[in-house]
Amino acid sequence: MENPTPPVVVMGVAGSGKTVVGSALAKALGVAFVEGDDLHPPENVAKMARGEPLTDEDRAGWLDSVGRAIAGNMRRNGGAVAACSALKRRYRDQLRSLNPGLVFIHLEISPDTARQRVASREGHFMPQSLVASQFATLEPARAEELVLSVDGLLPVEEQVSVAVDFLRKKAAEHVP
Repeated sequence: MENPTPPVVVMGVAGSGKTVVGSALAKALGVAFVEGDDLHPPENVAKMARGEPLTDEDRAGWLDSVGRAIAGNMRRNGGAVAACSALKRRYRDQLRSLNPGLVFIHLEISPDTARQRVASREGHFMPQSLVASQFATLEPARAEELVLSVDGLLPVEEQVSVAVDFLRKKAAEHVP
């Protein structure tokens, strides 16, 4: 991209494709990719593996870790794309507090699609039984939040293309 890329979080429920789309988007933008799941403390991973949904308190330190990883990559490398569920407005606000100008790409899928995708994953700590709690927690973004919603059933290349176009427009709006 010709203009500086804003920091980006690819968000959504479990199984929405955050890692696949986020890593492809980071590659397309030539910036670092941050896998939010890798930043969960062991207690969070164990809790989810037992089929227990995380609380706001469980997520607070993890969100700070994700936000700091994005900010660090922005300073060092000039860009970052992170995969992070960011299901509630307050979670998105917490990430924004560490990364002004943060843009969210929300991958939208149905509960049935999420359950199917999560059930087919191998070696991941998130069980299918937690999909319903993810949808119960999800708060739709408000217009002022700078969130682009993308159909999570589109081919990955199309999702990335839509996101890149949106980010180019946002970057162009901030050029002096």
